[in-house]
Amino acid sequence: MGAITRGIANNILGNGAVDGTDALSGTVPATNIANDSLSNLTTFSPSVNGNIPQVAGDPPAPAEGDVWYNTSTYKLKIRGSSAPTGSWATGGSLNTARRLPGGAGVQTAALIFGGSDTPGDPFPTTTVTESYDGTSWTEVNDLNTARFFLSGTGTQTSALAIGGETGGDGVPNASSALTESWNGTSWTEVGDLNTARGRAASAGTQTASLFFGGWAPNKTETESWNGTSWTEVNNLATARRSLTGLGTQSSALAVGGFTTTAVGNTESWNGLAWTEVNDLNTARQELAAGGITSSGMVYGGSGPTGATELWNGSNWTETNDLSSARNNLSSTSGGSNFSGLAAGGGSSTSFISATEEWTSGNSNLELDLTAN
Repeated sequence: MGAITRGIANNILGNGAVDGTDALSGTVPATNIANDSLSNLTTFSPSVNGNIPQVAGDPPAPAEGDVWYNTSTYKLKIRGSSAPTGSWATGGSLNTARRLPGGAGVQTAALIFGGSDTPGDPFPTTTVTESYDGTSWTEVNDLNTARFFLSGTGTQTSALAIGGETGGDGVPNASSALTESWNGTSWTEVGDLNTARGRAASAGTQTASLFFGGWAPNKTETESWNGTSWTEVNNLATARRSLTGLGTQSSALAVGGFTTTAVGNTESWNGLAWTEVNDLNTARQELAAGGITSSGMVYGGSGPTGATELWNGSNWTETNDLSSARNNLSSTSGGSNFSGLAAGGGSSTSFISATEEWTSGNSNLELDLTAN
């Protein structure tokens, strides 16, 4: 155990006087301690073993009731212990109604691009890109290559448009390996995928993305983007198309999709490999997602449906539906499940321009410990 430092209390004599012959400090010899190893202590008070974890950010999957200190924001955080709740509200409508687009950003700063804007067989494709400020959509510069069934990652000002299918207007669909990068003003073609495909899913940012699944046929392939090129990494456990994704390059979820039927499969990516975790309550394909792996959400999908489910890091919970049931809508690639965005979509015969905004009734409670 080592030496124990003593102060005045160690120098009080039996008559109450202070013994100053060895000063007012010093050490108590180990021979004067009955057990200098503390080996006979079996329990400790909370002040000894009840330390609150310190995390540079948030834990990857906090459970309800967990407490931690965020060293990046200097806030004590508590995971909400109530059941996830929330509701959808009407947002600004798209200028161009469409299905099968890509999306990026968050609820108050989003981007939607490509897709199909006219019913047909095959669906005609579009290059149209729109930017959302939380109130209304504004048309900005188009994609270089029209396509649908594409995916997006990143932010409103720094995004990727990945893969998809070209064709339409009487031209047969063809899988695309194209990647385009958005700088807030215009799109630029960058490095192609190793495996051309549409109907896949993605997660991450403009400089660090993950792209997985897809068609045709159903794919397990997963590729990682370093800002310059794509590298093949470990495959999904279940080959599927028309799935959705959320999270980051190193911590992602692959959700739903189609094998020989719509599925509720959820797989978790830890930066190295995929692991199967708990399924959706409602199996579906052609759905959208947003958030991170500790607080994500999915909404819409085949049917079409307005079903919305929230993910707490372990399980999916059904909550309030979209006002407009729809499939093949855009996903937001960032934020948390407390501020989702649903734009576009529809059914095989209808195209929706309506946007809906999600506000959650459950979150992490923050206690600000910084000085005022």
